[in-house]
Amino acid sequence: MNANLAVIADNLDYLLWGRLADGIPGGVALTLMMAIGAAALALPLGILLAGAAWRYGGLVRRLLFLWAELIRGIPLIFVIFWLWYLLPMLTGSDLPGAVTVTLALAWFTAASVMHSVLAGSAGQFEAARTQGFSAGQALRFILLPQALRNVQPSLVGIFINLLKDTSLAFIVNVPELTTVAGQVNNRVQIYPLAIFVFTGAVYYLLCCGLSLLANRRFTRRNADRRYAGG
Repeated sequence: MNANLAVIADNLDYLLWGRLADGIPGGVALTLMMAIGAAALALPLGILLAGAAWRYGGLVRRLLFLWAELIRGIPLIFVIFWLWYLLPMLTGSDLPGAVTVTLALAWFTAASVMHSVLAGSAGQFEAARTQGFSAGQALRFILLPQALRNVQPSLVGIFINLLKDTSLAFIVNVPELTTVAGQVNNRVQIYPLAIFVFTGAVYYLLCCGLSLLANRRFTRRNADRRYAGG
């Protein structure tokens, strides 16, 4: 037991930060950076796509739904591989692996955000237009406020999945938590159980912490509404 704990203690800095002191983040730090970066891109992109589907309808809406269903039906690992090979062809230069994976995560997650925002909104845009609202006013004052308020619990689940999905970056050797855990295991080759139990525990704590923070926020918001309404 002491030896199992010792291998974690001896490599804790590397598992948490990677080579951050040399300007190369890794481990938990890079996992969080990729998750936050992907979420920051996916949320506005998903909302923008949902707004386009509301605003234009018809063929545009059907194409956006088709795109979302296609992306959501493909394993994320394929999206990572596609961008890993496609982006250098489009840009003419190699992008850092963490950037490529972050973009893949954002692209994949944006489809889920768009689908969640659009869920339950059927007919509201048309109803708002019949009340005299312009398309922009209907989006700004009716659809988006209602959708964002109702979709928040779903977004928490989406972003928890996003945090866990960062572990797929190991497939292109991006040094996030799963990758550096594998590197430590390959180096010591003695205590794989301790290393990967620790890795799983870190993911659990991160996801559980995000869920608890979100639940606390929703509970406080509901309490404020009841107080204001009372």
